[in-house]
Amino acid sequence: MPTPGALFACPVFAEEQDIAPPSPDTLTYSFTLPAGPTSPRIARVTTRAVLHGHGLDDMADAVVQAVGELAACACRFTPGDEVYVSLRYREGALRVVFYDGHRRHEHPRLIAACDARRRAALRVLGCVVRACKGEWGFGEAREPGGGTRMWAVVPRGGAGRYVR
Repeated sequence: MPTPGALFACPVFAEEQDIAPPSPDTLTYSFTLPAGPTSPRIARVTTRAVLHGHGLDDMADAVVQAVGELAACACRFTPGDEVYVSLRYREGALRVVFYDGHRRHEHPRLIAACDARRRAALRVLGCVVRACKGEWGFGEAREPGGGTRMWAVVPRGGAGRYVR
C-alpha cells in the first residue's frame, strides 16, 4: 500500500542540457526490412541519413554502396521474409552486418554451389571494401533461427578516399 503523500507518476524528463550531439562513436543502429525489391533502396537512404547525423559524410559513398550490395544479396536469398541490418562505428571503422533467413545446406555440394552464388552476388561489395582497405565475408548466423550472416568492415580513412 502506498504511503500517504507519496507521488506516483510516470517519469518526466526535464530539459536535457547535458546531452551531446551524435558523434561517430555513438553510431549504433539496428533495423529490420522486408526482403523485397525496395528494401535495398531503403537501406541505402537510411544509412546515408545515419552517417550524416553522426558526422560521417566522408564515408557515405563507400558505405552506402556496401549496404546496397549487402541488402540486394540478402533480399535475393530471402524472398518473402525479413532481413536484419546492423550499423556500428567502432575503432575508426563502420561495421555493417546483414542477417538473412537462408539456412546453410547440409550437402557439401549444395553448400559449395550456394556459397559460389552468394560470392558472385557480392562481387561489387568485395571491390568496394578492398578499395577502402576493409574486409568482408559471410557465413552461418550464430543467432537462434539460423540463416546467413554477411558483413563488411569499412575503415573511415579508406572510405574517405573511395571514388566510385
